[in-house]
Amino acid sequence: MGTHRRPKPPSRALTATLGMAAGAVSLLPTQSQAAPKPTVDEVRKQVEKLYEEAEAPTEEYNEVREEEKKLQGEVDSAQDRLAGKQQEINELRGKTGPLAAAQYRSGAIDPSVQLFLSGDPDDYLDKAEMLGRTSDRQADALRALERKQRELTQERATATQRLKALAEARTKAGEKKDEVQGKLRQARTLLNSLTAEQRARMEAAQERADAASGSSDAPADYNGPAGGRSRTAVEFAYAQLGKPYEWGSTGPNSYDCSGLVGAAWRSAGVSLPRTVKQMYDAGRTVARSDLQPGDIIYWYNDNQHNGMYVGNGKAIHAPRTGKNIEIVPLDSMPFFAASRP
Repeated sequence: MGTHRRPKPPSRALTATLGMAAGAVSLLPTQSQAAPKPTVDEVRKQVEKLYEEAEAPTEEYNEVREEEKKLQGEVDSAQDRLAGKQQEINELRGKTGPLAAAQYRSGAIDPSVQLFLSGDPDDYLDKAEMLGRTSDRQADALRALERKQRELTQERATATQRLKALAEARTKAGEKKDEVQGKLRQARTLLNSLTAEQRARMEAAQERADAASGSSDAPADYNGPAGGRSRTAVEFAYAQLGKPYEWGSTGPNSYDCSGLVGAAWRSAGVSLPRTVKQMYDAGRTVARSDLQPGDIIYWYNDNQHNGMYVGNGKAIHAPRTGKNIEIVPLDSMPFFAASRP
């Protein structure tokens, strides 16, 4: 039998190399070494940022929806006109006798009528009358029919253009809606990552911050100096205190920021455009030093967020998803401008 030989021990160099490799492997991330969950304060800041980022596309969505309503009205009008023109043509066809019947119904028309279709109808009719081929009454009817047919063709082209624009507006509105809902989903996911205790802690911290800043969403009666339409608008806004913010909403149970401002002034008989940007462009700019209750306040920029001045350095606004209509100090957000309807 051969001699049993013991395995040769590894060299010192190999031992050192293996040791280094083992050390390196131990430094690789493992599931137990996953990145720590964000703190409650970090979640709060991320959620606030997401809600803020959702405001601009919310206003863009509102603008597209207004355009969509306008286009739908134009499409409906065009279709009504089409139906009217078609009815007029049907009545004219009944008056043009066998010639019109052949021309518009069967397509089997004699050579003289083919000339009418392919050449200059007016010139043909003049010659036909001279030759006695058609009566004055028939000629007038055919001319009217040809004119109505041209109008019908134009109406169809207009309706087609409006329908295309409407489809494009709907697509754009859908994209903006998806963008807003994506931001809100991210915010909800972050909030759901907190434990019940953490969420309670975060809400308590928010309440303390609101109290410190003087914000209020408890129902209240307005007893300030506003008069006339401005008072009506401010009183309406006060009556909405405590109702929830909801993107794209104009009431009566919830509002977004421009939805609240528009509804308040609408209650006073003043019609405002739908979005923050449109309201800013349509209003008369007023200096901060000249603010009066009812004036529209714009924060951050001219298209992101607005509310209404109520006096004493405060404003009422629909803040963001997850919060209710409230009264806040004018400088609770970066003041940008003010306008008067």
